[in-house]
Amino acid sequence: MPYYHLINFLIENKGSMDGFFAQLFATHPMAMISMDITVAASAFSVFLIHKWRTKKLNITKYIVCLFMVGFSLALPLYLYDNFGKED
Repeated sequence: MPYYHLINFLIENKGSMDGFFAQLFATHPMAMISMDITVAASAFSVFLIHKWRTKKLNITKYIVCLFMVGFSLALPLYLYDNFGKED
């Protein structure tokens, strides 16, 4: 899971986040992937809030998945739950 690597980073750095973002954006390919996922997750969050406000969709489980596991679970779960439903 995505947080496995964060936990290992925190263990290696004695619980400190010092250097995390420097390493996250250390190379252009890593920065590209990090920014791409950040933009995608942000856009998905805005979409969920829109659905919540207009269609009264319960978005709690998608938000929890987004922040506890990541975008890699939240989007497929939303698509699975809403496949074939009309807006």
